[in-house]
Amino acid sequence: MASTLLLVVVFVFDLVAFALAVAAEQRRASARIAQDTNSRYCVYESDIATGLGVGALLFLLLSQFLVMFATRCMCCGRALSPGRSRALAVFLFITCWVTFIIAEACLLAGSVRNAYHTKYRSVLSANPPSCETLRKGVFGAGAAFVVFTGIVSEFYYVFYSKSDEGVIPTRENGIRMGAFN
Repeated sequence: MASTLLLVVVFVFDLVAFALAVAAEQRRASARIAQDTNSRYCVYESDIATGLGVGALLFLLLSQFLVMFATRCMCCGRALSPGRSRALAVFLFITCWVTFIIAEACLLAGSVRNAYHTKYRSVLSANPPSCETLRKGVFGAGAAFVVFTGIVSEFYYVFYSKSDEGVIPTRENGIRMGAFN
């Protein structure tokens, strides 16, 4: 039977990761060009989105770790009983890892890119500096995949638990091997 406590904890971690990713999308760094006596340079606003993105990444990582630890990553432990639940568990296991990797990549890339600031100045007569910022939607895509990962991982855990409850039937007929004397 699936542990309700684990399902609730994983749901809460995924919800926190989603909220942090959405907050990071809303608080992306923005820049403006400032002018000094003989040069122009970029001035960036607060860089809190990087911390929010890393926080979302860590909560999602913790959620994935809990589910994989509870299911022994599907590769350790006894074999699952054959049937529909095992087939769905295998499919959801693969899907869970794919969506997890995409979500982590979006959150990590968004955090790194948001933290990057151009550090050069330009002379007044030259072209203004390029104040590069994070493209809109990177943390949003991460947040969407956090939701997908949360849903898929919870279904994976439920179907894994269903297929883990059954016992593998032993066959009584057929050729048996005897002891060699």
